[in-house]
Order: sequence, then structure tokens, then C-alpha cells
Amino acid sequence: MIELPATVLMTFSKGDLLLTNYTAKVKDTGEVIETTSEGEAKKFGIVDSERRYGPRLVAVGEGWVLAGLEDEIKKMETGEKRAIELSPAKAFGERDPTKLRMVPLRKFGERASELAVGDSVEVENRVGTVRFIGSGRAQVDFNHRLAGKTLIYELEVVKKLETDDEKIRALIERRFVTEGEKVKFSVEGGGALSVEIPEELFLLEGLQIIKRGISSDILRFLKGIENVTFRETFARKAKAEGAEAAGREAPEQAATLPS
Repeated sequence: MIELPATVLMTFSKGDLLLTNYTAKVKDTGEVIETTSEGEAKKFGIVDSERRYGPRLVAVGEGWVLAGLEDEIKKMETGEKRAIELSPAKAFGERDPTKLRMVPLRKFGERASELAVGDSVEVENRVGTVRFIGSGRAQVDFNHRLAGKTLIYELEVVKKLETDDEKIRALIERRFVTEGEKVKFSVEGGGALSVEIPEELFLLEGLQIIKRGISSDILRFLKGIENVTFRETFARKAKAEGAEAAGREAPEQAATLPS
């Protein structure tokens, strides 16, 4: 009798939007390389002031996380927590010795005298890490810094997003690394989505790219949305201007009073 392999049931399907919490470590050293928890980031001294901590959005089947990690997420249930071990082949690959290069120090120009082991450098449009310096040359490693490492993910599937409002909010906040919660939106007739950008974000670097990314994501994952409009409203600050004008007039009036 031939035994057929057990069928693995997938809880989630391609295009499902999930909120996940996780902390990723290098198995051999315990080094924390990434976490969605600010508490964990503080504990291990890796707090990034330029990012917002909290559950991370994952679109199933879209490559937003490592393929090996995504394969495991598909099998999990909402609310489930799991420790997931990823071999190098399922994480950032094995180390490739052909990606080690000896580069003459003169290639680094004025920076050559300040170069140190561990520095990140760009050579011919490739980013690598300096591993050794000597005899007028630097050994640069173009492998990913986690190549050859086995990773452990402590992961929780917090929630599957079901409503359009939940999905729109999550997709907007994914693109705005900080302050995305200040962006308002409304869905109007005919599947028209209006997104209001607050004034404090008008000069945000890369805003046009962010808007393009948001619209692309929303049109991809929400079939009921036909178009996305971004609004940037400049309003007259009447109260502030009135107070400023009153302040300018007061000294003139005082000067005309009789002694």
C-alpha cells in the first residue's frame, strides 16, 4: 500500500492582508536583527527613532517577507504564536566566496584614510562590507550580512484584515513610516477613494513616491476601489493672522495717547 503525503492545509490565501508581530534572531548568537516590538527593541538596544513600532502588515503571496517565513505564515491561524526556524537557504542564502573582492584603497578616494573594518561601502553600484585592510587594498564582502545564518522568528499572526476601512488604513500606514495615522480618508460613490494629506506632511521627502505606492497597493488589494485622489488643502489661518496684526497695531496706538 502506497502512503500519500499528508496534505498541508493553507489557512490564508494569496492577497490576504495580515497583521503580524515578530522578533527575529540569529540562532547561533542570539543577536536580534529585527522586531515589531518597541519593548524588545529597547531591551536589545536596537531602537530606531525613525520607525513606528507595532504589528507589521503582510500581504500573503506578495513577497513582503522572506519566502520561507511566508510559507509558514500561510499554515498558521489568527492569534497563533509560533517559533519558526529558517535555514540559510530559506533566509538570506548561503555565503558565496566569489562575492569577496580585493579593492585598491585608491578607489575610495579621500575616504580611504578613514576606512575601517566593518564599514559599509559602495563599489561600482554594489554595497558591501569591509572585512580586511592591508597592503594598500581592502577586502570587501558583497554577501548579505546575514548570508549563511540560520534565523529564528518568534511570530504571531495578530489579525486578518476583513473590512475595506481596515485594509485602507493599514496600506496607508505601511507607506508612511511615521505619522501615517494623521492621514484621513473617505470612500465616496462609484468606488472613489479620497485621501487627505495633513499640512505637516506636505514637505515630507519622497511624498510623491509614497502617494504612488499607496494608490498602487489600494487598487491591487481592494477590488471595490476604482480610483484614488489625494488632497492637500491649504487653509487661511485667520486666528493666527488676526492676533499677529493686533500685536503690530498696539504699539502705534499707545504712541498717540496724550501724556
